[in-house]
Formats: sequence, structure tokens, C-alpha cells
Amino acid sequence: MTPARGTLFFPSRRSLVLASASPRRVALLKQAGAAFTVADPGPDRAWPGRSEPRHGVRALALEKARRVAASRPQAVVVGADTVVVARGVRLGKPRDQDEAAAMLGRLQGRTHEVWSGIAIVCGREQRTVSECTRVTFARLSAAEVGRYLECGESLDKAGAYGIQGAAAQLITRIEGDWTNVVGLPLARLRRLLTEFV
Repeated sequence: MTPARGTLFFPSRRSLVLASASPRRVALLKQAGAAFTVADPGPDRAWPGRSEPRHGVRALALEKARRVAASRPQAVVVGADTVVVARGVRLGKPRDQDEAAAMLGRLQGRTHEVWSGIAIVCGREQRTVSECTRVTFARLSAAEVGRYLECGESLDKAGAYGIQGAAAQLITRIEGDWTNVVGLPLARLRRLLTEFV
């Protein structure tokens, strides 16, 4: 199939659909120069049993992609899910400021993992992968945690922080893909999409 566009990210005539309501994932795909549409896959599902992070994020991403692909059989549908893991404890999106403060207290001064799962569904074909990035937070006082919470970017993000926002100044080291921490590992996704061009 001859590429329709000069885009480096997904040079295909097929329609690319992002199955996500996350504005960060949308922004990352736009940054990559991808031509795509967005479809909300609906509410987040519960974590799949006792799955390890690498498997759980893939299962949740696949479920999102399948939900959207059911009504778009010709499109290449991308689903994604991200979780923060600190000393074996999964940290999703906090329910309120108190939970966000507790999460940041667990992260400060330590290194944690950010796992993202990607799923691609096109007709009967599907692929899933996971990506891990290690992130180290600076030591923070309770007052600093409180001031960060006041900026308002904690409640809709796994682990209660946004590396692309004010939290960037709180991070001393990152090992791996920065876009993975934002929620969509672009390099890994681009490689996976080559199977659907």
C-alpha cells in the first residue's frame, strides 16, 4: 500500500484512531505529526486481578482499543494505559487531594516505575506491548508537596503528578522514555505501527 502522507510516524492510507480521552496522549500524537482521530473508549475498568504491571497495562489498553475498534473495523485503533508502581504498590489516579498527597509522599526521595501498555487493533489483528521508565523524585517537604498540589495538576494523573507540567522541577533522574511517563511511549508505538502500514 502506497503511503498517503509524508508523515514519519504512520505513513499509511489507513485511518488511525486513538482510543483515549487523555489530552496528554492527544498532544503527544500531534507532536509526532500523526494524522488521527480521537474516540473516547468510555470509563476506566478495574485492574485485572493480580496481574503484574507489565501485563495489567497491556490488558487494559487492549480492552480500550477493542471497544473502539468494534465500530471501526477498517481503522487502526490504538489503546493505552499507564500505571505508576512504587515499591510494589500500584498508584493510579488519586480520588482526592488527601490521596494525592499520600501518593506524592510515597514517591518523594525515591525511584519508582511508570508502566504503559499499548494495544493496536485493526480488524482481526491485534498487538500489545508494554514499556517501563524509572523516575526519581527529589526529597520534598510537606510544605513543598502542598504547594505542588495547589497547582491542580494531580487529580487526573497516575501517581498524582504530571512530568510535562510543574512536577518536572521535582524530578532528579529519568531512565527510559520520557513520553512513556506522559502516557504514550511514542518510539515504541511507532515501531509497533509499522506492522499495520
